[in-house]
Amino acid sequence: MAKQYLLGFDVGTSSVKASLVDVETGQMAASAFYPESEAPITSHKTGWAEQDPEMWWTNAKLALKKIMSDANAAAEEIKAIGISYQMHGLVCVDKDQKVLRDSIIWCDSRAVPYGDKAFNELGDEQCLSHLLNSPGNFTAAKLAWVKENEPETFAKIYKVMLPGDYLAMKLSGKINTTISGLSEGMMWDFKEKKPAQFLFDYYGFPASCIADIVPTFSVQSTVSKEAAAETGLAEGTPISYRGGDQPNNALSLNVLKPGEIAATGGTSGVVYGVLGEVNYDPKSRVNTFAHVNYTEDVDRLGVLLCINGTGILNAWMKRTVAPEGISYAEMNDLAESVPVGAEGLSVIPFGNGAERVLQNENPGASVQGINFNIHTKAHVLRAAQEGIAFSFAYGMEIMAQMGMEIKTIKAGHANLFLSPLFRRTLAAVTGATIELYETDGSVGAAKGAGIGAAIYKDSDEAFSTLKLRAIEKPVEDTEAYKAAYKLWCEKIK
Repeated sequence: MAKQYLLGFDVGTSSVKASLVDVETGQMAASAFYPESEAPITSHKTGWAEQDPEMWWTNAKLALKKIMSDANAAAEEIKAIGISYQMHGLVCVDKDQKVLRDSIIWCDSRAVPYGDKAFNELGDEQCLSHLLNSPGNFTAAKLAWVKENEPETFAKIYKVMLPGDYLAMKLSGKINTTISGLSEGMMWDFKEKKPAQFLFDYYGFPASCIADIVPTFSVQSTVSKEAAAETGLAEGTPISYRGGDQPNNALSLNVLKPGEIAATGGTSGVVYGVLGEVNYDPKSRVNTFAHVNYTEDVDRLGVLLCINGTGILNAWMKRTVAPEGISYAEMNDLAESVPVGAEGLSVIPFGNGAERVLQNENPGASVQGINFNIHTKAHVLRAAQEGIAFSFAYGMEIMAQMGMEIKTIKAGHANLFLSPLFRRTLAAVTGATIELYETDGSVGAAKGAGIGAAIYKDSDEAFSTLKLRAIEKPVEDTEAYKAAYKLWCEKIK
């Protein structure tokens, strides 16, 4: 019997990754990313960040060529294609599907004043009840910047897209998007359940620049004759899923039900929880988007909490505070040598820019409660990991206030979640069980394609082979952890 594969692309900021997943086993057959060094970001001015979409297409083709060779796979063996992508970017094309300017990507901050002005003039009630967020620095605000500052470019725009929509267009020749994608750009009205016409009217955008809307899990388009010739893929191969990187990370962990949480602990920390009803934080300390399984009939929202100062703090501690030459595992052991709560020492981790969870305040990081007679490097290292866990818990309390009952946190077996101390602290203060899995965004996109093309009957079948690596249940005696968390909270007020 011939092999059957699913192909997943993940359009990241630093590279484009491609993976082949064996349909029968659910395991990755091959994976590659390009470039092998970080992809360039153009910054014409401070705070600007742009990338050439054609570069994503080139890198996707290179990664695809490598995995097809490594797996010795034939084009006809690929049964569906899924796409994950960096969120909030703006791609503008003309009627000939030519890119009109480099993409203004997620970390570009030039559009902040345009979003803030809309929020103030339209009013927080209008924006939050319809968009569930401030227009902020998202895709619609980026388009407003283009309209005001590059009117000749704006006049040529036929459609605006997100990075994943662009890759799908290059593969198929069709321009479409999803409700989840529109919501991350502040272009979906959750109250009216249609594109956000009131915001388009405010900014002066024609409604026609919105791409056709297709379901997230569906045969959205197929590989065109032209793309087949350029990539080696088979003409007619279904493109049957796409999702932004954070919603897709949640899908990769099979986080689709209300109350489930997907978390990551890299340079920054992300907590992404699923909410079963339309709601928002009145202080806009978290972002709320349509999750990948949101439909006009079923509310499934992804509540996104981002903490900037997480893994970057742990790396700084290793580089600056820990004994020279120590490994992360040894640093964790040293931190474990002192009691829970680090004998009154607290580390506030907010040292990597303004924090949305603090209403965009930038208090900086600090070490508080130092006693020169008792505190050592081990105390500082422990307090740092506890402080990161406490920042996660603080944000998750906002999610709970929105109606989310948090029982399980799922994460990849990587980065901060490799630390037993961090996991134990987070489980103790939240009361949630932490499950760690082997996961990957491009593999999640591939399996999403399998769902969209009806190769899998549902997500449970698609992710039945997801490998559980570790589980952390809350310790029986959480009193010391909760006391340390209470002290930490008092110090950030």
